[in-house]
Amino acid sequence: MEKEKAKKTNRAQLEETFKVTGENLLKKVKELIQEGNVRRIIIKKGGKTIIEFPLTVGVVGAVIAPVLAAIGAIAALIGECTISVERDKPV
Repeated sequence: MEKEKAKKTNRAQLEETFKVTGENLLKKVKELIQEGNVRRIIIKKGGKTIIEFPLTVGVVGAVIAPVLAAIGAIAALIGECTISVERDKPV
């Protein structure tokens, strides 16, 4: 897993990009969700967006479970991919 870059967006948020392999994709997404300051996760393969989903404060497991199931299926099919993460800007 490789952290590529972090840049400022125009909405008081930071954007980070990570490169991961398929077997680490679901693990990394779960880690990001548990951090709590993630607003949006975008998974890309070769520059093309595969899946994009927003995270809001108070997302419960039952709501996010279908998204995690989809990510698990995607992880089984793709090799290396990129995760772009929008985070709340630290105060």
